[in-house]
Amino acid sequence: MKIFLFCCFSLPLLATQVLAELNLRELIRTVEQQYSGDSSQTRIEMTVKTGHWERHLEMESWSLGRERFLVRILAPKKEKGVATLKVEKEVWNYLPKVDRVIRIPPSMMGGAWMGSHITNDDLVKANHIDQDYDFRLLSEDQQSWTIEGLPKPNAPVIWGKIVYQLQKQPLVPQLVEYFDEEMILVRQIRFTDVQTVDGRTIPLQMTVLPVEKPEEKTVMHYRQLDFDVDLQKEFFSLRQLKGRR
Repeated sequence: MKIFLFCCFSLPLLATQVLAELNLRELIRTVEQQYSGDSSQTRIEMTVKTGHWERHLEMESWSLGRERFLVRILAPKKEKGVATLKVEKEVWNYLPKVDRVIRIPPSMMGGAWMGSHITNDDLVKANHIDQDYDFRLLSEDQQSWTIEGLPKPNAPVIWGKIVYQLQKQPLVPQLVEYFDEEMILVRQIRFTDVQTVDGRTIPLQMTVLPVEKPEEKTVMHYRQLDFDVDLQKEFFSLRQLKGRR
């Protein structure tokens, strides 16, 4: 992908600003979709650490485009089969012990997903950040860009500001910072263990850090990623959520 930031100086100033904005938006879209592509299947290990307990999960997930996502817990045994389905802006959880599907209402979108420091809202909105925010370049050096995202007027988002630190070569995120409506830093996500998988260079480890609780964190490690797998829209159904293929 060719990126033309701050080039074409012969263009009028307004045109150059629009070009830069479009490229920044494309950069953010690229890094937000790095783990999914057109379609994907992954195996993930997630460790959640709080001030009182630690939890380790093994999961399998599938995605199709920006609107469909399914994840199912494989281990530990007591939580095996617990699953989450996202279709467009709707999210459902399945609890196998009681054989119950629960739709997540808008009032619970800010709640923790799988007991982690990731929210239900993250699952719904993450792939649409390039649509809900306007971006500007805060700084640039030879190795990286720092890009600020501010929500568009009336955008249905919970963050007052998002700041990305992106490595240029290869293009991968290093750090993403999330600010509340009062512009107070609330959460950081750090990306490490950069490797090439299926021709894509991506960070395989993501660490979510709640700023107000420095003793807590959620670590997600991608153990297997397969892109461009054969998935149809019909796969992402409530029947599949229950594991009934």
